Amino acid sequence: MLHLLLIWILSALSLVIAAYLLPTVEIESFGIAMIAAVLIGLLNATLGFLIRILAFPLTWLLPGLMYLICDAIMIWIVSRVLRGFAVKNFTAAFLCALVVAVVNILLGSLV
Repeated sequence: MLHLLLIWILSALSLVIAAYLLPTVEIESFGIAMIAAVLIGLLNATLGFLIRILAFPLTWLLPGLMYLICDAIMIWIVSRVLRGFAVKNFTAAFLCALVVAVVNILLGSLV
């Protein structure tokens, strides 16, 4: 349970870092980042799974890129639903997904 809580906090921290680095991504507070991390995780577990199945041929050819695109779609959807989390366009969502992935890899090695 503690491990899941740490992953949640690190995901929220990754979103905050992405918002700090990218002027096209805005997060009002760490609380909003925590909510966004939960929503992105839930979408990845449901809708992301379906997108990965439908895009399997492309995922097989370009695995890393397709996962980033799928994550960008989830970030884009959450930014449209959650007040206080704004992503200007899909390119910004893709860059946010890239920053979040890199930060999660770096911070995930600490957990």
